[in-house]
Amino acid sequence: MRILQIDTNHSLIKQQLEAHGHHVEEDFISDHTALLSKIASYQGLILRSRVPIDRTLLDAAINLRFIARVGAGMENIDVAYAEKKGIVLINSPEGNRDAVAEHVLGSLLTITKKLASSAQQIKKGLWLREENRGDELLGKTLGIIGYGNMGKATAKRFAGLGLRVLCYDIKEGVGDSYATQVDLATLQQNAHIVSLHVPLTTDTLYLVDEKFISCMYHPFYLVNTARGKNVDTGALVAALKTNKILGASLDVLEYETASFEQLDQMPSEMEFLLNAENVLLTPHIAGWSVQSKERLAQIIVDKILKTFS
Repeated sequence: MRILQIDTNHSLIKQQLEAHGHHVEEDFISDHTALLSKIASYQGLILRSRVPIDRTLLDAAINLRFIARVGAGMENIDVAYAEKKGIVLINSPEGNRDAVAEHVLGSLLTITKKLASSAQQIKKGLWLREENRGDELLGKTLGIIGYGNMGKATAKRFAGLGLRVLCYDIKEGVGDSYATQVDLATLQQNAHIVSLHVPLTTDTLYLVDEKFISCMYHPFYLVNTARGKNVDTGALVAALKTNKILGASLDVLEYETASFEQLDQMPSEMEFLLNAENVLLTPHIAGWSVQSKERLAQIIVDKILKTFS
């Protein structure tokens, strides 16, 4: 097959696919308009999030047999329309689940133990002990929303830390030895920590909003490594100000561009988050590790070769 790769990924993708007789061309510059004029020449498309794959592009891709997303989220692709056209959709959520899970654990410890804020203070010559008294995880309940690859890996990381772990998912029967599956109301009644691991859909858009927060029985910590628009930032900021949310670790933000490469807005809510000592912000890197870069690519190659053997 003639395959087009439009985002930078591990070099093994091109090397291994070409070793199996496919031809891989790389184009990391062309925008949506430029791709329209050339996509008809390809049977395969490999991407991350740089260019939206909408109906216009899919209609132009008259020979396309597959789209492979190096990563988990597929919201940048018109999945239903692609499937209607018989295009095989491939992704690799298994590839960075361990990186995400470790990020959740590390970032949660950072905000509950006030590691980032106290480290910055001491660099400024401030030696504050009582002001930086930490909060223990032992005895708390962790509520994981979305119990797929990322959620399960996250629950596993918390095994042995003395937490009770609950999970909520729209699929039935996903609970395991690491997390007990419950309905959303039960999770909200019991959780002291909420970690999001859901895709961005019409059902999960602003999932954590004013209503969700008001239904939480305990003041809680929020960790979001899923998608920025799973959280209503205005509601989050309001809850941080009242201490209903005790702290937040946000690897994704509502104000990210669709490509996840930068922020496209800087409203007052964002300014608040930047200056809040109980908020940890990272630039959409939870799933990015040296190991996951290779693993994500290898899984994509393996799935392409298995599907089109």
